[in-house]
Amino acid sequence: MKRLLLSMLLVGSMLQMTTHASTAYNIAKGLEPVESTQSIAPLKDFKGDFRILGSKIYTDDEQAKFSPIDYAVSWGLFAQPEIASQIYVRQYDRFLNWKMDKIPVPKELAVQMVSNMHIIPANPEIAKEIKQVKRGDLVRLKGELVEIKDKDLVWTSSLSPTDTGDGACEVFRVSSIQWIEKA
Repeated sequence: MKRLLLSMLLVGSMLQMTTHASTAYNIAKGLEPVESTQSIAPLKDFKGDFRILGSKIYTDDEQAKFSPIDYAVSWGLFAQPEIASQIYVRQYDRFLNWKMDKIPVPKELAVQMVSNMHIIPANPEIAKEIKQVKRGDLVRLKGELVEIKDKDLVWTSSLSPTDTGDGACEVFRVSSIQWIEKA
């Protein structure tokens, strides 16, 4: 009888932990936060046409509860297919490194046309669509730049499209994705 009771308690405890872990990821699934420690604060409306240079799915880092995928993107002149195809990207640990053999504009301008975006789905439909992008796609994204808080984590979006370096990424809650061109 003790074993049965212990087994039932253990199973109940495991179900509770699984449910808690599952709800912790509500935001990454396009749902509202359910944990009292989590919040999303809109900072600025944001939209644009972006060429996808790469994407990386995250499941295990602290930010994966909010952003399940990062996009490496280019815009402006660098969104032209003949230029974008020459940009080589490496995404890791929520960072982006990129290079080109021949940069067609001054370096200071070039670094302003490539970015790493931490994508947060605004609803469950967007949560599915954001994982369907491919390198070379040109997509129109609409939503808002946000600040995320969860316990000790404060993750604030850059508000300037021209900044570079650590902290220059957009934390982008996407409410609409439209394919302009598919690769």
